[in-house]
Amino acid sequence: MHHDGQEPRGSADISLEAEIPEDLFNGMHEFMRSHPHWDQYRLITSALAGFLFQNGCSDRCVTQHYLDGLFMKAGSS
Repeated sequence: MHHDGQEPRGSADISLEAEIPEDLFNGMHEFMRSHPHWDQYRLITSALAGFLFQNGCSDRCVTQHYLDGLFMKAGSS
């Protein structure tokens, strides 16, 4: 989401189901307990955008999600 609480233009939410190692799942939940303004959807979106951006994806919406994750403030939705 943008700092104004809006999704990047042209962005639609989709549902994703994935199996992940238990250690990553436990780490994700520990992180969310320590950072209550994060939820699993924001965490996964930020992680995926970071991976894509750092591996050469130049899509503007991916870049925006990556930057939004970097500058997310506590209490922002």
